[in-house]
Amino acid sequence: MNVLTLQQLWDEGRNRLQQAQVTEYDLDARYLLLEAFEIDFTHFLIKRNENLDITDKRVLCAKERYEDWIKKRSKRIPLQHLTGKQAFMGLEFTVNEHVLIPRQDTETLAELVMKCCPERGCDSSATRLLDMCTGSGCIAVSLFMLGGFRDVTAADISLPALKTAYANVSNCMAHSDNRIVKAAHKTISDSPWKVENIWEITGETGSFINKFTLIESDLFQNLDKSLKYDIIVSNPPYIATEVIEKLEPEVRDHEPRLALDGTADGLHFYRRLAEEGKTYLRDQGHMFLEIGYDQGEAVTRLLMEKGYKVIEIVKDASGLDRVVHACVTGSM
Repeated sequence: MNVLTLQQLWDEGRNRLQQAQVTEYDLDARYLLLEAFEIDFTHFLIKRNENLDITDKRVLCAKERYEDWIKKRSKRIPLQHLTGKQAFMGLEFTVNEHVLIPRQDTETLAELVMKCCPERGCDSSATRLLDMCTGSGCIAVSLFMLGGFRDVTAADISLPALKTAYANVSNCMAHSDNRIVKAAHKTISDSPWKVENIWEITGETGSFINKFTLIESDLFQNLDKSLKYDIIVSNPPYIATEVIEKLEPEVRDHEPRLALDGTADGLHFYRRLAEEGKTYLRDQGHMFLEIGYDQGEAVTRLLMEKGYKVIEIVKDASGLDRVVHACVTGSM
């Protein structure tokens, strides 16, 4: 009788991923194994050398799921597309082929917004925030859930991406520790798609309203020009077109080109954000832009040419330039 253990499955999986030149073959194989069998690493260590009972349908199903995931991962399909999720800022986000997979580097942007607002004396409950090119909604939803921002708008040109963001904010609110007294969902428009979600929440300091709006828009095109935002955040497409073909297959072949391609020099969307963003920012409003590691000087120059005061360029955990933080002044 053949013996099959979790350790053997892990060994087989990581060997196959290594042969497929998956960079983190060991970690990916382990993560997929734990997901497939719905166990944590501690239980894996305890049970890894025990014989698996493949006559048990649940065990057989988990084994087959794991082997299928390993087969697909060896074809360089992103791990997150297999499991359908990715953690960001301690929250869990649904991801798919329509959205850029949230990166840890982008947490630098979200953390900076939360850090800077209190230092400026902002009341985040009264602050209107816009997340441009929202994708999965990871930035907007994280700031909505964790930063205390109660009036957030998330915009994207991709309708499938927006519907993914909608699912993410709904799921995060459903699992919130806050007591939701009342929830309302209103479709404002089908073309362009615009949805407004309002939650009335009761907390220790009383009852308050949270509003999260999603809108289909080519940057600012479909936004209400009468509205002014205190904060605009964006992680726009910023990879130069010719560089995309040199990326890892997971990114090049499976993540949406729309969320990657910053045109010839990678700066197209920064130009538009700098120019058009002035119309939508209040006096003393702030803009936070994620950038490529080598774009700090160029993006700073673009913003300063449009009259912004660049306050800082912030590095990520790897020590690379990651965010440009700028302010629009009342003289503009």
